[in-house]
Amino acid sequence: MNKDNTILEVKDLSVAFDGRTVVEGLNLTLERGKTLGIVGESGSGKSVSTMAMMGLLPKNATVSGSALLDGTELLTLDEEGFRGIRGKRISMIFQEPMTSLNPVQKCGEQVLEMGGDRERVIELFKEVLLPRPEKIFDSYPHELSGGQKQRVMIAMALINNPDIIIADEPTTALDVTVQKTILDLLKSLQEKFGISIIFITHDLGVIAQIADDILVMYRGKMVEQGPAKELLHHPKEPYTQGLLACRPPLDSRPERLPTVEDFLKGERNDDATTDDTGHLSPFTSHLSPLIEVRDLDVTYTLKRSLFGKPLQTLKGVDGISFDIMEGETLGLVGESGCGKSTLGRALLRLIDHSAGNILYRGQSLDTLSANEMRALRPKLQIIFQDPYSSLNPRITIGDAIAEPLKVHRKTLNTQNTPITQNTLKETVLSLMEQVGLQPDWYSRYPHELSGGQRQRVCIARALILQPELVVCDESVSALDVSVQAQVLNLLNNLKRRYHYTYLFITHDLSVVKFLSDRIMVMQKGKIVESGTPDDLFRNPQTAYTRTLLEAIPRID
Repeated sequence: MNKDNTILEVKDLSVAFDGRTVVEGLNLTLERGKTLGIVGESGSGKSVSTMAMMGLLPKNATVSGSALLDGTELLTLDEEGFRGIRGKRISMIFQEPMTSLNPVQKCGEQVLEMGGDRERVIELFKEVLLPRPEKIFDSYPHELSGGQKQRVMIAMALINNPDIIIADEPTTALDVTVQKTILDLLKSLQEKFGISIIFITHDLGVIAQIADDILVMYRGKMVEQGPAKELLHHPKEPYTQGLLACRPPLDSRPERLPTVEDFLKGERNDDATTDDTGHLSPFTSHLSPLIEVRDLDVTYTLKRSLFGKPLQTLKGVDGISFDIMEGETLGLVGESGCGKSTLGRALLRLIDHSAGNILYRGQSLDTLSANEMRALRPKLQIIFQDPYSSLNPRITIGDAIAEPLKVHRKTLNTQNTPITQNTLKETVLSLMEQVGLQPDWYSRYPHELSGGQRQRVCIARALILQPELVVCDESVSALDVSVQAQVLNLLNNLKRRYHYTYLFITHDLSVVKFLSDRIMVMQKGKIVESGTPDDLFRNPQTAYTRTLLEAIPRID
């Protein structure tokens, strides 16, 4: 490595909060015009390390070591010293563009606060390939898509011509197609302006698309680093091997995904049951539909007259028909805004449909009264995307899982034995064990658990009523790839054991291929293609599906 080409050198960086060490002895070097990828699970210390270099940690943080930016020691700067660094020498792009932008301030004004003038901001909006840059300058964040909001954040990071951009999980919340365009954009901007990038992520597939060098972190320590191609194809450490292996493969359909724990414990097992082609045996069912959907429309009113008459409408779901067979996992894939979640909620009658019919075991849900629908609710459950906002922070884990039983006053056996406090707790503890939650977590609160553990709580809460159909609405997209593998394995195991039927909604085709028996591709409110995972991946029939497949991050 050429020392003269080094722009940032970090030595023995350690960070502790109230005496608890979260980063220990980190060393890294960033070269001019290059991208360093920092990879690891949530809580590994990735973001904390870069926040320490920027002086953005809270007052209870203790930082030691060295971080030299072109010879300037960052860790000893006071707040006034950092004003000349932040946004000027080093800029940050944060993970969640929805919360990073002020919702009550126009996008252009927010970029102007960082510097420049209107012409400069509009020029930058053109650089980051925003459509109609003059209009977006005067638009509020809620009027933009997720990808457009992230482009505004990138323009904000570029406004003062920084030497370094720290991109902290900038594509995690985005569709694979939008993710690809953002990664390509960052690479082109880097080539044009000679920017150095630190790219933080939990996904080695994403980092393979952009990084020159990779540093892998685990529990606050660096476990492995090196040139990207060498590390991705010849990882030395079990943790790195596990991170690579737990990504759903595109060329096969294993019965079970390997997990990081398998590699750390030396329990890796490559003998999962498959058929002769290396794929799972094809789905078989009784060929009886559990759900039948016919010509379904869901229409939103965007604008009404003074007297309430609809003046402008939008079809979220447009004339869709399909069946979900009993015991099947039906994957529903498409970009954000295509109508996937709207369709899932309409199936459960959480929102009204404007036309068409939904039949459950041959009975139209439209004909059911409110009381009849309430009696059916236990059979139709949903697992939401975000385990953080899905749980009440004031309710313990045990009470959160037990709540559906209390609400529906469900009995525990065929003798109609009433639910007592003891039998309720026994039922909850038994289910917690099945989904991989420790019994002593019964009295814990959501903030005491990790994201993956919280999602297991949400799964347990959905399954405690022994449903027949479970709608999984992007239920693994907010999770690390390692935790995602555990949750996908859990969903598969529970399906085999209890014969659940899943509608699995996602934007990630690699995930949906692993889990699904059939896949439907949705675009602009319509189903544009459907078929088995193998057929769809080998021979996609539409340009839209081919675009989704090409956007999947691969490690070549």
